[in-house]
Formats: sequence, C-alpha cells, structure tokens
Amino acid sequence: MLTVRVLTTAEAVEIDVRPARLGSRAIALTFDIIVQAILVGVLMTFWLIVTEFLPEDTLLPETGRWIVIAIVAVGYPTFAETISNGRSLGKATMGLRVIREDGGPIRARHAFTRALIGLSIEWPGLLIPYVTWAGSISTMIASRRGRRLGDLAAGTLVVHERRPVPWNIVPGMPAGLSVWASTADLSAVDDSLAEAVRQFAARSHQFAEPHRAILGQSLFAEVKQKVSPDPPPGTAPWLFLVAVLAERRRRSAAQLAATRTVTQRVLPGFGQLPTNSRR
Repeated sequence: MLTVRVLTTAEAVEIDVRPARLGSRAIALTFDIIVQAILVGVLMTFWLIVTEFLPEDTLLPETGRWIVIAIVAVGYPTFAETISNGRSLGKATMGLRVIREDGGPIRARHAFTRALIGLSIEWPGLLIPYVTWAGSISTMIASRRGRRLGDLAAGTLVVHERRPVPWNIVPGMPAGLSVWASTADLSAVDDSLAEAVRQFAARSHQFAEPHRAILGQSLFAEVKQKVSPDPPPGTAPWLFLVAVLAERRRRSAAQLAATRTVTQRVLPGFGQLPTNSRR
C-alpha cells in the first residue's frame, strides 16, 4: 500500500504527497556521496597544487582536507537543492524532491539548515555510528513523514515526484453480448470517445457515488446514440460500454493482422530481419 499524505499549502489548497522513506533516501544519498567524493578529490588536488607555492608555515594539507570536506558537505547540497528547487543529483536520480512543510519550494536557508545539521549532528556518525546514526535513523522511522533531523530543523520533508500508476485492466467481452457486438455498427464511435469510455471502465472503482453513476449514464447515452442496432433489452449500461470497447479492440486486432498478411504477400520478407542479423 502506498502512503499518501495530504498537505495544505499557504493558499489553503490541499495536495497529495508520498513521503520518501529510508530506503529511497539512502540510495539517493549514496549517489550524492559519490558526487561529493569526486568534488573533494578535485578540490584537494587543486589545494595540494596551490600549497606547493605557499610558505611552509601555511595551513597543513591535513587541515586543508578537513576544510574542503566541510565546504563540500555543506555547499554541495545547499547549492544543488537551491538552484533546482529541492533536487540534488541523487534525489533527481531517485525521483525525490525536498519541499517545505506547506508544500512550497525550499529556499537557500532551508537547504543550508538541512546540510548544516547533517554535517554537525548526523555525519559525526562516521566516528560514533551507534549514537548519531542510530538517532538519525530512529527519527526517520518514527516520523510520520520520514523526516530526518535536518528536515525537522528546516521545516522540510522529502517526497516522491514519480507517482506509480496502478494497472487498470479493462474487462473483456461480457457473456451474451458477443453476437450482438459482432454485427453492431461502431463506425461512429471515434477514438476520443472510445478513450473516454476506456478510462471510465478502468478507473470507475476510484469514483465515488453519485459521480460514478452520473458519468456512466452520460457515456452510455452518448455511445448508444452512435451504435446500431441497440443492445439486447435489459443490458446494463456498464456491460454495454465494455462490450463496445472489447469489440473495437477485436476489430482493430483483426484489421492489423489482415494488413500484415497483405503486406507480406506484396512485399515478401518485409519487416523480417536479414539472415546475417539473426545470428
């Protein structure tokens, strides 16, 4: 089951969001760590080259390394999430985005707060993982929206941008209507109307009454005017619409098969791979 939450924006508009949990955020963080490691390597190489031309009493390479790590750890997520409205490279890869609690886009201060809390409180887990990392992970698991410490401090949360689309299966030909459908004239039912019927048939379970009944009756009346002869007496509107869809699909498949047969007769071998390409 998908966990979908409702946020109320500053304009009092409700929006549905799916909070990102530990798994997807951990994968996104892995991508970001790789990017940060590359940046640290490039900057450290530049730093070592510069120190060759500086006096010996300047900052040591070890000091410079920690400074570079701190700058990248805070600067990279702050810059990336600010210019892209909440998407670092890792989050973009996983289809995630950071938003404010009210559903609005984050600003530089939100991104900076998240990064600073991560560096100062969460990332010391490299030294004492059983304290800081355990606390951070526990906070995310306990949070209703999967928020970490940086999100709590900045007033943000991470959500999925990609909403999975469930399979919507349209039923086949209803029993008892195949003979009538095979002789019915469906030429007046254009593609746009057939698509509207298909969407209704596939998603009718998502509509609440009385909206489902009203929409179904409206489609039934519109399609019935364009189909002749009328369906058998007593046919339910739902079964009539499904039968029209199933028959259109059957005729399209038959026409496609006939077209391929004619094409093969006129142009033998058309659409087949050459013998050499099959190896």
